[in-house]
This record gives sequence, structure tokens and C-alpha cells, in this order.
Amino acid sequence: MLASLGCNITLIERQPLIAALLEDGLARARQSAEVAPIAAQMRLLQGNAIELLSAWTDEAPQVIYLDPMFPHRDKSALVKKEMRLFRPLVGDDFDAPALLAAALALASHRVVVKRPRKAPCIEGAKPSYVLEGKSSRYDIYAKKALKA
Repeated sequence: MLASLGCNITLIERQPLIAALLEDGLARARQSAEVAPIAAQMRLLQGNAIELLSAWTDEAPQVIYLDPMFPHRDKSALVKKEMRLFRPLVGDDFDAPALLAAALALASHRVVVKRPRKAPCIEGAKPSYVLEGKSSRYDIYAKKALKA
């Protein structure tokens, strides 16, 4: 969505198989006249986001959006099939607190973290405010005001 609005997007994926799938999807999108301009706004880095953010040398991003794997849940209702396939590949994000700290150290204006609606916040800094939906929420860490 953000790329379609003209924002430059850097995606970081640490799991090599998932990164390969994303790269393939981006390559296919760049060949489609309909979505090539959107895909051109996106670049993919494969590696550990904590390390990549800590060693960042480009201009600091205004906003960093984190979408860590949701914590395992013990409910009887199954999550969507696609996500059931991802969990064994990706595993849990036990380093989410370090990832949040790295993002907060780099982002100039905001860090947004997608979480399950009833899950606790990631350990560390407390969000400035929270936007809740039916099944998920967004913890927003404001650093300074965004200008229009």
C-alpha cells in the first residue's frame, strides 16, 4: 500500500526461503506493466534485521514497520492455512525486543509494530498509542511529529 502511494520501501527478511519467495514475487511484479511502478519502489534485503538496522548507513527511514511472527497461541481455532505453513519455516521471534530496540534507534519519526490484539506489548519501551482492530493491533512508538 505504501509503495503504491510513492513511498520507498525496504523489506528485510531473515529466513532465506521466505526471502527467495519475496524476491521472486518482486521480480514478477517488475515484469507486469500494471504493478511495475509499485514494485520499483521496493527493495529486499535478506539478513538479520537487527544487524542490518544497527549497521544502516543510508538516510534513516522516517517510519519502520515491524511485523514479527505472532506468538504461538493455544486456542482451538486454527489460523489461516498460509500462516500455518509459515510458522515451521520462520519459528518464533524470540529476539523481538532487540529488533524493537534497533528500530527505535534508527527510525527518525515512528516505529509501528503489528501484534495480536490480546498479546502483550513487546518487552522494552511502551508504545505512545495503540490502534486496535478485530484480530490485531498496531503499537505505535512516536519519536517526533510527521510533517504533511
